Amino acid sequence: MINVSKLKKGIVIDHITAGTGYKLFSQLHLDELDDVVVLMRNVDSRKMGKKDLIKIETDLALDFTVLGLIDPGITVTYVEDGNRIKKVKLTLPEKVEGILKCHNPRCISNTEKLESTTFYLVDAKKKEYACEYCEARTQL
Repeated sequence: MINVSKLKKGIVIDHITAGTGYKLFSQLHLDELDDVVVLMRNVDSRKMGKKDLIKIETDLALDFTVLGLIDPGITVTYVEDGNRIKKVKLTLPEKVEGILKCHNPRCISNTEKLESTTFYLVDAKKKEYACEYCEARTQL
C-alpha cells in the first residue's frame, strides 16, 4: 500500500467518484502548479468501495460550481498546521452561470453574443438544468 504523508497546509479533495479524479485534476489545471499535488486513484473506501483523492499542498481558489457539476458528492477539506480548519460538502449547484451551453439551436444564447447564460437546476436526480432564456433542458 502506498503511504502519502499528512498535509501540513493545503487542500484535500476527497470522496471523488472512482475514475473521476483525473477529470477534476485537469479541470482545475493542477498540472500547472509548482506545488506538490497528489492524485490517488481507486483508493479503498468503506463508504464508497473505491474512490479517488487529490491532495494539494498550497492555497488555491477552487470553483465549487465546477466541482459540484463534475462530481456532486465530493468533500473539500482545508488544512493548516496539520489540522482541518474547514470542510465543505458539495452538491449539485442550484444555479450555474457561464459554464453550460444550451442545446437548443434556436435559443437566443446561441444566436446572439451574450456575456453568459444562466441555467437553473430543475431535476437533481437526472442532473438536469434549464436555460434561463428558452427553458430547454440540459442533462449532465
